[in-house]
Amino acid sequence: MKAVVLYKTCSPEELTISEVPVPEVKPGWVLIKVKAFGLNRSELMMREYEANASYIQLPRILGIECAGEIADGSDSGFRKGQRVVALMGGMGRSFDGSYAEYTLVPTKNIFTIDSDLDWIELAAIPETYYTAYGSLFNSLQLSPEDILLVRGGTSAAGLAAIQLAKSLGATVLASTRKENKRDLLIAQGANHVLIDDGTLKDQLLSLYPQGVNKVLELIGPATLLESASLLCQHGIVCVTGILGKKGTIDHFYPIKDIPSGVYLTGFSSNYPTQKIMDDIFNHLKNHNLHPTIAKVFALDEIGQAHQLMENNEANGKVVIQIDKTNQ
Repeated sequence: MKAVVLYKTCSPEELTISEVPVPEVKPGWVLIKVKAFGLNRSELMMREYEANASYIQLPRILGIECAGEIADGSDSGFRKGQRVVALMGGMGRSFDGSYAEYTLVPTKNIFTIDSDLDWIELAAIPETYYTAYGSLFNSLQLSPEDILLVRGGTSAAGLAAIQLAKSLGATVLASTRKENKRDLLIAQGANHVLIDDGTLKDQLLSLYPQGVNKVLELIGPATLLESASLLCQHGIVCVTGILGKKGTIDHFYPIKDIPSGVYLTGFSSNYPTQKIMDDIFNHLKNHNLHPTIAKVFALDEIGQAHQLMENNEANGKVVIQIDKTNQ
């Protein structure tokens, strides 16, 4: 089969197609014929530097999610031809992932789907919408009365979060570093767009002098402390992303750095379940929501896809369609 195998850390243009054996099915694992998969920031970090870590064993096929059909259900109870999505559980990190025509995934990380969406839209949903949905409704406990700031609104997860929050009826503020992204965020449903140019706090407080009560922090530790300062009493900030490429805060002093009466939480997308995936797809169907697709590439265009995402020019989810060149 064709696959994108990472042999060493490299630049986007160094990603190439290899011919490798189709994985052999084993108990507890299911073989999926991949139809399409979305790109994720963690895969860029893996390619760029994380593959050098001692806990990563190379060579490795990248890819933490996919949409496809069951090719061999092994002992799982899945039926051949069944439409599924798969995500997390070590895909593309502990074992070979989805940048391939076939992928072998543990049964617990495969989920059936009841949806009329095409493969491209299906591939744009699993990790991105699970991350946004879990962050908003689990960690932030979002309600229709809330005023939410999505920090990093033009990322795929940010755009999904804006959609989901608006569908609930919440008031949404979204941030971006670029003025030319304003229309994108408004079209997605943002009530207010804040330009992250060093005056974001002033812009927000001019609209809501007491602050907002929920913040979804997708930039990460690089802006977390400022985001915490934008909250009103008993507000919650949820750290979900690290778009700012900074994973920790040096000399973090919680008693001083977290304002009194403000709550800090996070969301990890490591533990999806069939119920949560059902809830997400039902929510999308009931509210007629569709993922924002930035661009669709073929598998042999993986380097171009990584470059687009690395340049922060995507404006939505980047999707690889396996059989794109044959259609």
